[in-house]
Order: sequence, then C-alpha cells, then structure tokens
Amino acid sequence: MSEFFDIDSRIEQLAQQAETECAEAFEEIERVAQKNGQKVLSAFIDNRVSEVCLKGTTGYGYDDMGREAIDKVYAQVLGGEDALVRHTFANGTHAISTALFGVLRPGDTLLACTGKPYDTLEEVIGLRYEKGNGSLRDFGISYDEAPLTEQGLPDYDLIASKARTAKVAHIQRSRGYSLRPSYDVETIGRIIDAARSTNPDITVLVDNCYGELVEEREPLSVGADLIVGSLIKNLGGGIASTGGYICGKRELVNKCADRLYCTGMGKEIGATLSMNREILMGLFFAPEVVAAALKTSVFACRLFEKLGFGTLPKSTEKRTDIIASILLENEENLVAFCQGIQKGSPIDSYVTPEAWDMPGYDSKVIMAAGAFTMGASIELSADAPIREPFAAWLQGGLTYPTGKAGIMIAAQNMLNKGLIKL
Repeated sequence: MSEFFDIDSRIEQLAQQAETECAEAFEEIERVAQKNGQKVLSAFIDNRVSEVCLKGTTGYGYDDMGREAIDKVYAQVLGGEDALVRHTFANGTHAISTALFGVLRPGDTLLACTGKPYDTLEEVIGLRYEKGNGSLRDFGISYDEAPLTEQGLPDYDLIASKARTAKVAHIQRSRGYSLRPSYDVETIGRIIDAARSTNPDITVLVDNCYGELVEEREPLSVGADLIVGSLIKNLGGGIASTGGYICGKRELVNKCADRLYCTGMGKEIGATLSMNREILMGLFFAPEVVAAALKTSVFACRLFEKLGFGTLPKSTEKRTDIIASILLENEENLVAFCQGIQKGSPIDSYVTPEAWDMPGYDSKVIMAAGAFTMGASIELSADAPIREPFAAWLQGGLTYPTGKAGIMIAAQNMLNKGLIKL
C-alpha cells in the first residue's frame, strides 16, 4: 500500500506497469523539454533581462522596461516579430477575442478552418446571437466554417475553396470538447498552405492554447501570422496567476494592442503592477512544467487503458498538446473520475465538485481543479460537459510525481464506488 494514500495494491501494481510502458514516450518528452529550456534561457540572455525588469509600474505604465523585455522574450521564444503579453487578459478566450476584433473589420469574413471553434467563442463570433451584444456578427463580420472530415482531420480542399473570400483564417490547435485529434505544427502548416493556395493574403490566426512548448516549433514557424494563448496554461509555468499573449507579425500585434487599450496608445501603456516577475519566472519554468503535464497525460492514458477505458490520444501516440480525453462511457463514471481528481489536488481536496451551468457553455460542466490559480489548466485538472460521449478532458500536472498520484487517486475513487473491476 502507498505510504501516504490509501491506494489499493492492485492499482499500484497497474500503475507501476503503466509507468514502465511509458518509458519511451517519457524520454522523448524530456528531450523536447531540454531543447525548449535552452531556447527560453537563450531568449532571456539575448534580450538582457535584468533585475529591474522584474519590477512593475503603476498608473499609465509608461517606460516599463519589464513589460518591453517580456514582449521581446516571448517573441523570440515563439518565433514572432513582436508580442503582446499582458496580465490584463482574463483568459485565452479574451486574448483570442481581442485578436479577432483587432484584425477584422466590418464586411470581412472569418473562416474557421478546423470546424466549429471552442464553446466560449460562440458568443464572441455570434454563433449564439443576440442583436446588440457586441459580437463580431453585430459589427457586420461574417462567419464561415470548414467542417472536419469524418476522421476529425482538416478538409484541405474545402479550406482552399472557402479561403478565397475570407480575411482571417482561424485554426484551433487543441480539440476543445470534441474527440477529434489536436493538431501538430506540421498539420497546421498544411492548413495554412491550403488557405493560401487560393488567397495568399489571408491572415492566419492560431489558437495555440495547450500546445506551447509541446513540440520544438510553434505555428509561426510554418506561416501563421498570429498565435494566441493563456498564461494560466503552458507558458505561465504554473506561476503566472493570470494573463495571456498574442504573438506574431508586428503590424498585427500593434492592431491587437490598440484593441486591448486604445488606438494611438497601444503597447505604450498598461501598468504591470507586480506581475512582471511572475510572468518571466513562469516562462522560465514552462518547459519543465509542460513536460510534467505531458508525462502525467501519457501515464493517465496508459493506466486507464489498462483499466479498460478508451483514451484520445492513446498512450502510445505522439502528443501535440497537454490534453487527454478519458472515455468514461457514462455520467456516473465521469463524475466519479472528476471527483477523484479533486481528491488528489493540493488545494480544496476536501471539496466535491458537481456539474453546473457555467457562463459560455451550453451544457452543464463539471470541473475538478484544486489549483493554486483558479482555472489554471497547466495544473492537474479535469473537466467535461455532462453529455455524450461522457469523456473527461484531463490536463496539467505541475510535477509528475503529484500528477501521477492524482491519477491513481481518481482510479481509487472509481474503485471505491464499484465502478471499475480489477
């Protein structure tokens, strides 16, 4: 039995087997983390990050050396001309919304190249429309969509056809609440090539959430114009307590800054308060934290495969983001799994999560997230809408040992309820 947790010896034995079988995947994850760690360190050194950059500003935030250094370091790490990294982005959806409103104008068309976007963007775009709500549709911006193939892959011919009349092509790297695969940088490059085959001037915006530092390259290296994400996911390293980023072509980043603040001031203003140290330190730790999340994900998939459940991706498949879907077959299993993840969390482990009507979602959602930062999905967490196919979307794990323990506790919770047999 575990020295610290009441884990059935049979689960411990399966966990040991699963970990052994993950050795090859772990080795590759650590190789990429080492390369990305050196890339991050190089960006800090090249941009002369100093102790004074860790300090913040107040008021207007004029001449903020730390803010300027952060933007340069992010741009170098992600391969962009410039970046807009701000704690004032409330979440990834806020950053994506800012980017969309920054680069689109009335009469333009937004093309979703990877099927219907994540739930929280529906009201931003106007898919769930209420006249006067300030959505893109309300501003006269049209929306078009290239549905995925039956295999959940991009339809390159359809993307090429629809891109002819579009101003912006939107690519969602991660799966959201669907069972399609997340897309690696190479696949994103093929989507971009398809769109530009009929419209060379189309602006490509990639929702990069959950995918940063998982591979050696980022989507800007294959032709994306802008990439967008959240700091309470990969790049915040579990240290940044809020924020988001937009990175890419300087002209477009400046348009996004004008949208976030106001036209004519853009990147020149915005007090950083006490956030510079968090943001810089979070990025510095990010390669190792992302590796821990990936190892936790691979281990979880392997253990639950041994327990008889399907997973996406499979434990043996290449990782392109930190998310894994555990196919739990019914609501009872799903709820028990999420409640088990909560029991294995460092914060609020005694709380029992229940499904509720969350803003921005059209189904009840259960979320297990005993995290140091509320909603930080780089920390071990699991969430799911209460609907078919009853899959839990698992992400995070600040350290592999605690991530592994959390997964085992979730399995134990299901065993205690008689939902799995050993």
